[in-house]
Amino acid sequence: MTEMDYTSPSTQYFFDMNKSPLFIKNQQNLINVLGKKQLNTLENTSLLDIFLSKSNVVEPHYHQNAAELVYCIAGSAIVSILNPFTKQILNFHITPGQVANVPKGWWHYEVATTDHTHLLAIFDAPNPEVILGSDLLKFTPSNIMAHTYCINEEEWKNVTAPVKPNTYIGPYKDCEKSHHKPYNPQQTYQQYPYYPSY
Repeated sequence: MTEMDYTSPSTQYFFDMNKSPLFIKNQQNLINVLGKKQLNTLENTSLLDIFLSKSNVVEPHYHQNAAELVYCIAGSAIVSILNPFTKQILNFHITPGQVANVPKGWWHYEVATTDHTHLLAIFDAPNPEVILGSDLLKFTPSNIMAHTYCINEEEWKNVTAPVKPNTYIGPYKDCEKSHHKPYNPQQTYQQYPYYPSY
């Protein structure tokens, strides 16, 4: 790791995150990013500024290089985390001033429960890295999924055909609502049984 030269004229101390979009679905659902690539004096901190309308989802994903602290600025959201040790989904309904902590490498997602939800995701790494559920579904070969999980390959292809890589915020703008059930926040609180691994 190279030391920062704080005497260099290229040293940055200010950045406008509004000019750094990571993903834009529409004007109510977007994510802005700040990392060392945007502000070179950052060390082990980076941010995602997340805006969501009701029932929009930051897709299931994990961060291979950082833990994430999700802070609610406005609105409300459910932060859901898969605990890899207990095999349980943990659901935390957060409102302004509340946080949920996602350990490094844990599968998780966020769902807005009101319009005008504003979340700040804070990472303990200079740039947030991510592996998205949409990418796993789209880029894992269908024959290996079919073989591994004993499913019909054509059925798998049909089910995953609508999945777009780099979804980030779902559902899609052109989502055919008749193909899936509307999101129900009450179902999110359902806890799954704990099956210990041996």
